[in-house]
Amino acid sequence: MADTMQQNQSEITKFILLGFGELHDMQILLSLFFLSIYILTMTANILTVLLIVIDHRLHTPMYFFLGNLSCLETFYCSTTLPKMLASLLTGEKTISFIGCITQLYFVGFLGSTECYLLSAMSYDRFLAICKPLHYTTLMNGKLCVQLAAGSWINGMILTLVYLVLVLQLQYCGPNEIDHFFCESLSLVQISCSYASLVKYASVILAIVFTFPPFLLTLISYVYIIAAILRIPSTTGRQKAFSTCSSHLIVVSIFYGAIIIVYMTPKIEIVIDLNKIFSLLYTVLPPLVNPLIYSLRNKDVKESLRKAAGKLLGSNL
Repeated sequence: MADTMQQNQSEITKFILLGFGELHDMQILLSLFFLSIYILTMTANILTVLLIVIDHRLHTPMYFFLGNLSCLETFYCSTTLPKMLASLLTGEKTISFIGCITQLYFVGFLGSTECYLLSAMSYDRFLAICKPLHYTTLMNGKLCVQLAAGSWINGMILTLVYLVLVLQLQYCGPNEIDHFFCESLSLVQISCSYASLVKYASVILAIVFTFPPFLLTLISYVYIIAAILRIPSTTGRQKAFSTCSSHLIVVSIFYGAIIIVYMTPKIEIVIDLNKIFSLLYTVLPPLVNPLIYSLRNKDVKESLRKAAGKLLGSNL
């Protein structure tokens, strides 16, 4: 029996991503929609990184974290959207076993890294607003590098541990994954192995990567809002609340979607909505984060204006 299962596993060299097959009549519309999102996402994030690199005025802790986030988002959206677009445009829904495992790893690695980067950014803003006199001393270059590097390394290592568990599973058919990318729970679902350990690991890692950073982010913004309430100027309070509320909305959607996908009971209605929730943490954040955090910022706008002026001037 073991030999037969091993043989069947070796026969499965690719999976079929069903994607949004239930919306067959909307394939062209969906492809145009996601293509537009991908172009906008790549443009906004690459532009943000370039501006932060070339403008020395943006070499501050806040923009250091924003540069890390935009760099991450460039790779993050590229792990799922190109394959999804190819499937929508050509109808080719297959993905190799190695390609599927690679996609699973990078989605997990980059998504978990983003959780901790967002909390590091909220801590930076907490120090800047609530402890302005000590900000430059507390948020020094060494701490910035440690927080950023810790986010990347933790995401890389812990996701690798989970990947090792997934690779122990056997797949003897069917090979259809009811998702638009190789999402971990959907992949485990079609395994013919006893996968309880991997499912528990998924929940534990989801808790580790969402609750601590989300709580840190939430606590930071509670202190930030309390500081904003002490601002005497009504205009200043409104502007600060506008910025904070937009940050909190994006962060809450990101964390909330992950929590729903990985930590809620898998009742039928939730399973059917998993693709939508997955879009909220794989596609939406890379698109809106550079708009919310960077391109609305007056310093970035000024840097963009000057860069555009130099570029247009050199072409005249």
